[in-house]
Amino acid sequence: MRVFSSDGVDIAYTVDGEGDPILLIHGFASNAATNWKDTGWVRWLTGNGFRVISFDNRGHGASGKLYEPDAYTGPVMAEDARRLLDHLGIARADVMGYSMGARIAAFLALTHPERVRRAIFAGLGANMIHGVGDPEPIAEALLADDPAAVADANARGFRSFADNTKSDRRALAACIKASRDRIPGEDLARLTMPVLVAVGTVDAIAGPAQPLAEAIPGARALDIPGRDHMKAVGDRVFKDGVLAFLREKP
Repeated sequence: MRVFSSDGVDIAYTVDGEGDPILLIHGFASNAATNWKDTGWVRWLTGNGFRVISFDNRGHGASGKLYEPDAYTGPVMAEDARRLLDHLGIARADVMGYSMGARIAAFLALTHPERVRRAIFAGLGANMIHGVGDPEPIAEALLADDPAAVADANARGFRSFADNTKSDRRALAACIKASRDRIPGEDLARLTMPVLVAVGTVDAIAGPAQPLAEAIPGARALDIPGRDHMKAVGDRVFKDGVLAFLREKP
């Protein structure tokens, strides 16, 4: 991976393929490789004529680690994405984010709408507006000495995922405390670019796609049948739906 400095924070990124640029923003406790390469997204998009830019969010993967929650708000992390486009000389790109990455993509689209040609909010539906719950159990699970002692099943799942991705758990604990910003529906109503909301139909973390799509003028929902938060990421229905959306004329 290459590295650039985003206001003093090292951000690791890769660029694959040629064609129209699409920026991919991964989810919490993941990284660019796990979220986008291992699931076949980079191969799928480059094979269909896109230039794919993926990066490790701050606190994740090979990017810089910080240990204060204020370093991980949605707007702050969206600026890393914007600075990466600046660094690469890309004036405007399609943007797809998954879960936490969808929230970051939404902040990027709200703050810098001129930089986002089309947006795909995946792995986060109605709960982008309503919130996804108390982050403290997850933070505590990430910092626990013994993961077997974590009682909360959802928190234990995130701890297991963080261990599997060999993440810096202290950085992730700081991140989870600040990166779940709710975005009011009236703010999302200001978006004017084409938006696709893609969520698994049994994804309890994300909430359903349709309410989020209804909050954004002209947006549409893509249901990924029978998939939960983890299994929706690489689903073929998801890939086909996104490709059809990207091939439409803006």
